[in-house]
Amino acid sequence: MSDLQDRSRRFLWHPCTQMKHLEAWPPLAIAKGEGPWLIDESGKRYLDGISSWWVNLFGHANPRINAAIIDQLGKIEHVMLAGCTHEPVVELSERLAKLTGLGHAFYGSDGASATEIALKMSFHFWRNSGKSEKIHFISLQNGYHGETVGALSVTDVALFKDVYAPLLRQSAQMPSPDFRLAEAGESAEAFALRCAEALETHLQHHADTTAAFILEPLVQGATGMAMYHPVYLAKARELCTQYQVHLIADEIAVGFGRTGTMFACEQANIRPDLMCLSKGISGGYMPLSCVLTTDEIYEAFYGDETASGFLHSHSYTGNPLACRAALAVLDIFEQDDVIAVNRKKAEAFTELMEPLRNHARVQHFRHLGMIWAFDVTDASKGFSRTFAQSVLDQGVLLRPIGRTVYCMPPYVVDIDQMAGMVIAVTNALKGIE
Repeated sequence: MSDLQDRSRRFLWHPCTQMKHLEAWPPLAIAKGEGPWLIDESGKRYLDGISSWWVNLFGHANPRINAAIIDQLGKIEHVMLAGCTHEPVVELSERLAKLTGLGHAFYGSDGASATEIALKMSFHFWRNSGKSEKIHFISLQNGYHGETVGALSVTDVALFKDVYAPLLRQSAQMPSPDFRLAEAGESAEAFALRCAEALETHLQHHADTTAAFILEPLVQGATGMAMYHPVYLAKARELCTQYQVHLIADEIAVGFGRTGTMFACEQANIRPDLMCLSKGISGGYMPLSCVLTTDEIYEAFYGDETASGFLHSHSYTGNPLACRAALAVLDIFEQDDVIAVNRKKAEAFTELMEPLRNHARVQHFRHLGMIWAFDVTDASKGFSRTFAQSVLDQGVLLRPIGRTVYCMPPYVVDIDQMAGMVIAVTNALKGIE
């Protein structure tokens, strides 16, 4: 164990980690990054196969994002957004509105805070609209929306939620359209429509007290990259409109090109009432999140009474440095035609992974945009940690979710780098139970 690893273990509390495990599995001590690579203290390189928890889009130490932040440092590093404004936050809001059709942006620092903001906005909208009985929320089974108290109330991952149950508001979970749960011979589309029927039944009985339905469009990340047919989004939009319930699209993980379109909702040709963004919004550079809303929601808060306004705040809301990073990210998308380029890359990478699709231990190989995943049929307890260590020893950083192995690399990754990752995964499957 290096000095940095030892100091980290003694003084730092790592997220999503049983700290005792670091005695046997010390944290990877990173000295710098370069494109899709992470480089440790000794100079060993690791392919960042999960984009550092899904946030990095265009590689580490990207020169164009670096330049934008450096330029902004010479102007203003931060100013409070209560009573002040600045060019980067206004331009970012304008560009996000153009991309999504949602006209007003409210900023936070991370995905969970975006969820909190969206839930509070929905609740407060109905209160301001004279429907104060609409106070409950629904979400999908196995969904994940963050780990603050409000976000955890609509999350359905027992490992994160159960111990805190006494602190949480109750919410109702709808059947997940995850195609892995379909009956034998049932198509992903037919199964999604069947799940939508359960949503309709719930709304028929509870719409009067339901404020919003929150879901991760097309891919439920933390439950193991569960993918589903876009028809479910279309039906959810139709039903939420019919029963006057807000649809909140949690695009925190799947936004900014991860599913093959700029935003996953585009694949169902829908516009949610509120959209949560984070992770890739700043290219992995700065903590930043955003909730985009319709004009109707915004206007319900607009008036003379302070108490009817949306008074949520935090000190670093709309930080200029983070907004400049986000603007640089949008510039790269436009200038490099990233969505089209990624589609070609995804075709090549998926073909490269064909041996994994046909591997004897692999079940439910799936792919959407720049996300690949499969389940290991015979994974034993502790599989995720031992598998992660096996590929790490081969120079690849992956972090399986239970028995699900997934890859969500930065968009700058090339075919040779992906080929090396496939070799590492295949080798690990041979030796890890």
